[in-house]
Amino acid sequence: MGQNKPCAKFMTPCSGKSNPGQSCSPTPARALLLIFAKEPVPGQVKTRLSPPLSPAQAAELYRCFLADVMEEMARLSGVDLAVAHDPAPARDFFAALAPPGTRLVPQARGNLGRRLKEAVDWGFSLGYPAVLVRNSDSPDLPGEFVREGAEALLAGRADAVLGPCPDGGYYLVGLRQPCPELFQQVAWSTPAVLQQTLERAGEVGLQVHLLPPWPDIDDLAGLRRFARRPHSPPAAGWRSHAWLDEHFFSPLPESAGTAPE
Repeated sequence: MGQNKPCAKFMTPCSGKSNPGQSCSPTPARALLLIFAKEPVPGQVKTRLSPPLSPAQAAELYRCFLADVMEEMARLSGVDLAVAHDPAPARDFFAALAPPGTRLVPQARGNLGRRLKEAVDWGFSLGYPAVLVRNSDSPDLPGEFVREGAEALLAGRADAVLGPCPDGGYYLVGLRQPCPELFQQVAWSTPAVLQQTLERAGEVGLQVHLLPPWPDIDDLAGLRRFARRPHSPPAAGWRSHAWLDEHFFSPLPESAGTAPE
């Protein structure tokens, strides 16, 4: 295909009127943060936590994840919220759960790369100068990490931001312009996701800002680590932690083959 070229820059036009020869003064730019989320249906979410949780318990815990994530993200200034939900008919559920003013959009069909690409493109189609997408599997992700990513993009200090997970994936991705190449040729749901995404960014000339690492909760080992961290209200993740204390048991059981931590 010839020489690699950077993704096309996304231009933010000035709003309102200005005098000829003078720069206009648009309203302060805001970023859009999309939360990728699934409807908490037993047997369809957090399946790797069953056992020891029942499918119904795993779904109830994931609902706490969602509530914690939305509460923490709603505290961010300079960031508008949206939920990219799956499945599409779950719109009413998320309309009731999300903070007032949150936009709702169904996730596209296809693999994770296709769904991320379509969500990012949708955000830019609304005119935002920066679009970020975060997971819903890290209920105690500090809001300041997301704020750091949004500010890096809005200030032009980076073309892309990524929040690494210890398992080789990422909890957040953000861009200043549409860049479908970033979501191509990536082995999704493997430990190679972050590294391959960084390679794609390098190939198209994106300057990447890496956020501090933070874990997601995909299995019992991750849930046990989460349960060991303190989460008192109003800290991010407090609701999920309280659910574990009240409805399950603490400490969570050791599973066969789980390495000591």
